[in-house]
Amino acid sequence: MNPPAGNNVIVEVRGLCNRFGRQAVHENLDLDIRRGEILGVVGGSGTGKSVLLRSIVGLRAPSAGSVRVFGENLQALAPPQRARLERRFGVLFQQGALFSSLSVAENIELPLIEHAGLTRRDAASLARLKLLLAGLPASAGAKYPAELSGGMIKRAALARALALDPDILFLDEPTAGLDPIGAAAFDQLILTLRNALGLSVFLVTHDLDTLYRITDRVAVLSQRRVLVADTLARVAATDDPWIQDYFHGPRGRAAEQAAERLQEHN
Repeated sequence: MNPPAGNNVIVEVRGLCNRFGRQAVHENLDLDIRRGEILGVVGGSGTGKSVLLRSIVGLRAPSAGSVRVFGENLQALAPPQRARLERRFGVLFQQGALFSSLSVAENIELPLIEHAGLTRRDAASLARLKLLLAGLPASAGAKYPAELSGGMIKRAALARALALDPDILFLDEPTAGLDPIGAAAFDQLILTLRNALGLSVFLVTHDLDTLYRITDRVAVLSQRRVLVADTLARVAATDDPWIQDYFHGPRGRAAEQAAERLQEHN
């Protein structure tokens, strides 16, 4: 991994509250995303990992608090300015969220036509490039989502997320449902893209192997806030029951040992 130089904050979450009726998912949550880093976000079921992602990208208006991206409060912007800022995000949702009635190529072309104003011909040419960037052959563009394997769906969704050359990638459980070899390959792809394109990555995951392989920092959601956000080693040393069970149980120890073997091999 090549951790980012400096601590340039490009996303600043302060005092975030998210409520569903009387249920509070987040209360006074603070979090920063730094330029060029891969930030892993973990937490137990119901801690609001995906809700936090949706709040940052503007898909959910928080009940209170603020989210500033590149110094701008997304919720306070006029629609044209907000649209320009949102073009700097690339989002890979759980299950890929591809349009089933469109081919893979058409899924990638859509934001290029709708938001970048490209002609269909230019969008098709650029879509082929994004497919290759995501590790898929150009021939995959003619297929429909129902014809793809789980791993191919993830890569097709990643190609769509990369369509508008984003500055930040938001990935929601990108390796869920993949076999260990496919998950490792996807992790390596994300690391390669970060290093090659200078992306910042906000990664919601429960996959310990992913955390050990590619993250620069890890944020733990607990008690409706970010309990700790630091390097994985420091997070794993935090005196909290959930953190201790998660990182130091059998699965956590296996992931740590696998990462150590990979570092020795490299």
